Amino acid sequence: MPLTPLDTAAAPFFAPRAMPGPTRRAWVVAAFGLAGLLFLSLPFAGLFLSTPWGALHLEQGDLRALRVSVFYTLAAVSLVVVFGTPVAWWLARHEFRGKWVMELLVLLPLLTPPLAMGLLLSMSYGPYSWIGQPLGRLGLNLTNTPAAFLLAQVYGSAPYFIVAARSAFEGVPRELEQMSLTLGQSPWRTFWRISVPLAGLGLAAGVALAWVRALGEFGIVLIVAYYPQGIPVKLWVNLQDTGLSAVYPLLWLFFLIGLPLPLLLGALSRRGQRGH
Repeated sequence: MPLTPLDTAAAPFFAPRAMPGPTRRAWVVAAFGLAGLLFLSLPFAGLFLSTPWGALHLEQGDLRALRVSVFYTLAAVSLVVVFGTPVAWWLARHEFRGKWVMELLVLLPLLTPPLAMGLLLSMSYGPYSWIGQPLGRLGLNLTNTPAAFLLAQVYGSAPYFIVAARSAFEGVPRELEQMSLTLGQSPWRTFWRISVPLAGLGLAAGVALAWVRALGEFGIVLIVAYYPQGIPVKLWVNLQDTGLSAVYPLLWLFFLIGLPLPLLLGALSRRGQRGH
């Protein structure tokens, strides 16, 4: 059937249009990204769907484990920030021979499996170790004590904070620090008035990482500080003694305590980026 002039004129409007290359690639990337997010969310969706909401009840000792974890996590994160911030700033702002050794010392606890790290701490701080024996004579026992629990949390969380804080300090323009020094400000005032505020979002991310790592540390704590039981060890005890039904209440409490700080700091970070 021959085409009329009207058919010829209307053909461009009804012909299928090919999707531009960049748009097609963007849709493919978005599809893969969505699939990845769905994959990561499956365990948490499973937790929500399998929780017996009508039969939730805390086991004996759960509230005590909650108090232990929150109190000592606050103490551990405070120690990590106080002593880790100078280390991070030093690594970010100084070049010296053998710096790679210092960087390796920071990364070693992060790269060591938690159970292996617990064994290393037991070898170094245990009651019969080369450090533990003199500390024991001074009345300080670093096995199955609150001090040992705190020690395990510090070792488990400090590398995460130091790595994040170092990246944050490296992102601060050195020219601004030099201008402050040129204007007569001391290095100490320059650090607090220039370096820390400009690195604030990265430092906050480091604090959030340290908080979550310290609160959820299991492997190191299991070896050197089974007592006093925090949330992770108590979850394990409940699972072994009672079964899966005893895990749900404490697990939800863990999320309610552990997630708000990272979520809040993430929201502040996005707000700060929009402000710039």
